[in-house]
Amino acid sequence: MSNSISLASLGHLLGIDPTTPLTTADMCARLSITLLSAENSSPRLECFTSELLNACKVLGIRILSEQEACRSDGTFKPGVVVISPGVFSDEQLAINRLSTLYNNVIVGIHDESPPLTEASSPQDKLDRIVGKLAWDMVHLSIYVTEESWTICTMNGGVVSFEGPCPLPSDVRKTLVPKLSAQVVPPKSSDLDHKPGALKAGLTDMQEIVKDFAVCGQRWSSNRYLLTHTSRETLQYRSPLYRKIVARYLDQRSGMSYGFFARQQPVSAPPALLLKESGCMVSESELKNAPLLSLENKHYVPVLVMDEWFLIEPVPVKVITTRSGCRKTSLNPDIDLVALSLDKGSITLMTPQGLPNTTISRPSFDTLTILSHALGNTFISSILQKIRPSWQFPEALAKKGASMTHWHGYPEKSVIPEGYFSHGSSNPPVSCSTPQSAAYSLLGKIEALEQALRKNRNYQGDIHIEPNHGTNIVGLCSLAETAAFINGVHP
Repeated sequence: MSNSISLASLGHLLGIDPTTPLTTADMCARLSITLLSAENSSPRLECFTSELLNACKVLGIRILSEQEACRSDGTFKPGVVVISPGVFSDEQLAINRLSTLYNNVIVGIHDESPPLTEASSPQDKLDRIVGKLAWDMVHLSIYVTEESWTICTMNGGVVSFEGPCPLPSDVRKTLVPKLSAQVVPPKSSDLDHKPGALKAGLTDMQEIVKDFAVCGQRWSSNRYLLTHTSRETLQYRSPLYRKIVARYLDQRSGMSYGFFARQQPVSAPPALLLKESGCMVSESELKNAPLLSLENKHYVPVLVMDEWFLIEPVPVKVITTRSGCRKTSLNPDIDLVALSLDKGSITLMTPQGLPNTTISRPSFDTLTILSHALGNTFISSILQKIRPSWQFPEALAKKGASMTHWHGYPEKSVIPEGYFSHGSSNPPVSCSTPQSAAYSLLGKIEALEQALRKNRNYQGDIHIEPNHGTNIVGLCSLAETAAFINGVHP
């Protein structure tokens, strides 16, 4: 993972906490976990839990007693991860002891096989995983058998390990990132909302709407984008827990995976080379200052190929699919939203004339979408300075770019010329996390460096998210991207 942009700058650009841990070492140092024992457990679970806690100690993760983990009123302190092995009655559930929905991760551990098989379809897999999470009111489930243990996450991720007990290396590589970065959908209260500001019937929207429609058709035979689990079809232990899930999802209708997006055309000013700018700044400032000021303008310092560049951030805007819609049969009048990012502030624009029955919420991946859009402008700025003959800046200014996300991975043979892959070695965090957004922007710089080293015209990037999926971002349209991923010949 690149260190091309400081955490302070990422915090200013994306609105994320600048102390967000991006490496597994930092994640381990920040984690605190506690054990909530059930009356109904088993020797296998007791053995697994004991080994899990030992592995955490080896990794330097703090293990808190119940007294240390709780406030005086018995609720868990914000940030504490709650490990809950066994079968709990309704009144014993850890969710009852949270003061807010978004500050603690609850991990359920079960003495049983995971509720899916190799033959399970993506839809069946999603239904079973989310159904179990909703029934137990946990954020993440671990299934333990004599032969293996398996992690199942809210974004449909499934990771299995041989043996009935966890090794510290497996906990560090796979479990720690999922405990450090909770899946939190963007909440309405965090956005500047402009109802009716998106007008799908405008002339300049017609080509975009057509691109979404053709794209959806070309994905219609791909099982990865047919998945949708409605929260109303899930079974809950009580009406209270049904309401809690609705609140957690900010009233979204359910869980669906993947997104399509079109970045609106944007011109970015050329970057400055620090050594040519006349800006006198220390190495410490480059790595810790969110912005640098020069001649009444503000710049982000970015390290590319061992050279510091100064980039002036510009606002970005994206048209994308709303959360929960069926991507392969879009209704442009209700299923598209617009998102903009400016100085860390996000604005949501919903369609004009939206029916009262339609809940329009942005994607769980909103921050990642906007991070990719911002990253494209950074690429444009840098290329204008050092590769002015490359077409990316002009194409971004005239036509914008497309973004496609699905919970699968492309074959190398279908990747178009000029697209560069990154992210496969990143910690496997979930969608909607600040880490995912940070990796998107940092990885974009890695992709550019690959293009520069190979002297190959940069067209876009393929962002691999381990245990999650893929973002393909670049100059190809949505329809063109769908064609090469799904083997469709236009």
